[in-house]
Amino acid sequence: MKPKFVAVVNKDKKNKLKQKLTDKYRLVILNEDTFQERFSLKLSRLNVFVLGGLFSVLLIVLTTLLIAFTSLREYIPGYSSTSLKKKATRLIYETDSLKHRLGILENYTRAIKLVLTGEIKPERTDSIIQIASGKVFNEEKLKPTKQDSIFREKVESEDRYSVSNTALERAKNVFFSPLTGNISQIYNINEKHFAVDIVAQSGTPVKAIADGTVILAEWTAETGYVIMLQHTNQYVSVYKHNGTLLKEQGEIVKSGEVIANVGSTGELSTGPHLHFELWNDGYPVNPTNYIDFQ
Repeated sequence: MKPKFVAVVNKDKKNKLKQKLTDKYRLVILNEDTFQERFSLKLSRLNVFVLGGLFSVLLIVLTTLLIAFTSLREYIPGYSSTSLKKKATRLIYETDSLKHRLGILENYTRAIKLVLTGEIKPERTDSIIQIASGKVFNEEKLKPTKQDSIFREKVESEDRYSVSNTALERAKNVFFSPLTGNISQIYNINEKHFAVDIVAQSGTPVKAIADGTVILAEWTAETGYVIMLQHTNQYVSVYKHNGTLLKEQGEIVKSGEVIANVGSTGELSTGPHLHFELWNDGYPVNPTNYIDFQ
């Protein structure tokens, strides 16, 4: 008989709980002064729980949609700004472009350095661009044929005294003297001396011959302190045996700006002087055709 008593008690509890949830309650709004009924509503506890749950779910869904599809998400920690993403993407592309340009400049500087340090013979300096690009041609293929040599001699004889060959070239490229002094050794192709040596006192300022960018500024055992400038129209000026360097690689200099001082550094130096070279499109040219050193 005892188990039956427990079953009856549990059934009574369930009925009471169901009755509490389903019992109707009346919500009445009255006028405080006249006690006139303004609004009334019949509710049960079960209705309140259901409506409250639906309202909470709807509120959560609307809040999620508002944050996900509007700009308000930028003010919530953990969400990144759209403008910041665009800037970051643009900076990534710009960084990649700068790396590519830097690689080209490093290859070009590495190729020029071989000439300055004497690792490449002067008669093979026309291959600088090829070395920088990683291409090497067979030297035998570059030798002119007999017909080519005759044709070149004919063209050179016709243009030797042409006004456009010298006057116009000088008009387009105006260079100033790096310093004033006496030339102790001239430009001589036969002796493989592709420069002019200008005698001056130690400490004399060495100036840039034109606007340009410093592409090399370092010490070498044979030529001492060397500085090299890149100018417009594929011109490169080289200053060797300096006492000190006043500019660093990558700096931009103006025409006539002091870049170094005369010295006698390097194993090949015989006294205070400036060893000056001028290159155009990978070929050495005679500096006295462009600059008056007196």
